[in-house]
Amino acid sequence: MIVQDFSGLWIPVVTPFVHGEIDHGALKALVLRLKRDGVGGFVASSSTGEGGLLNEAEQNAALATTVEAAGGLPVIMGVSGLRPERVAARTQWLAERFPLHAFLLPPPSYIRPSQAGLLSYFRTVADATPLPLVLYDIPYRTGVKIELATLLELAAHPAIQGLKDCGGQPASTEALIGDGRLAVLAGEDHQIFGTLALGGTGAITASAHLQTPRFVALVQSLLAGDLPRGRMLWRQLRPLIELCFDEPNPAPIKAMLARQGAVQNELRAPLQPASAELQQRFGHLLQDIE
Repeated sequence: MIVQDFSGLWIPVVTPFVHGEIDHGALKALVLRLKRDGVGGFVASSSTGEGGLLNEAEQNAALATTVEAAGGLPVIMGVSGLRPERVAARTQWLAERFPLHAFLLPPPSYIRPSQAGLLSYFRTVADATPLPLVLYDIPYRTGVKIELATLLELAAHPAIQGLKDCGGQPASTEALIGDGRLAVLAGEDHQIFGTLALGGTGAITASAHLQTPRFVALVQSLLAGDLPRGRMLWRQLRPLIELCFDEPNPAPIKAMLARQGAVQNELRAPLQPASAELQQRFGHLLQDIE
């Protein structure tokens, strides 16, 4: 199994819609703009990309547009499901058709398996997948946490190479970074500074759709050990990050991208557009930091 590089700033790219259909022109333009702004790579079919609300044909089409526009920048594909054999088959199908960097895989939602069940689930997929896995620990979406001991066991598998860390336990984050076998990426935007200052590999950051050059500079500064510059940029960006998650993601980000003319302010139900009050607050904040 090839060992991949997961360093830097990754964008879990939104999926633009027009009248319920994917707006591939807007998606291509957005990926091209983010590439010019210096991001390290993209994640397709993420929660920010409303991947769970897309059928497989739509996921494949959005992925094709993202890969083409990325023009050689790495693309991670989000996959999920209750049955590990089906998830493994999905990774095989995708890897045969797209030049992907890795797969992002959360625990199965709703069924809340034990830690032994999680070990079995992830190992079954890892044994069969042709590309590396980045595990996605996000208990408030899946209903189950991947505990530190479980992650350390899984780190021994050559296909399991990274973690998108939304677990909310700083001690576990620090222990995994210290262990050194998994690339630890900040998955919660408000944890970027802490994770990278501790030695994390990078960040998968939804709010970096906005003020992208500043986010790129923040991540680069922290990876280079330039904490004074990192602190300055973090203080500038923290109010923006807080607003991006004041209502369910990706509604605030799509509203601001729509304000810039990049996408339509449209989400898949049951997600709803950001409130007028939040959009007004966003407008004032962006004026202040620009």
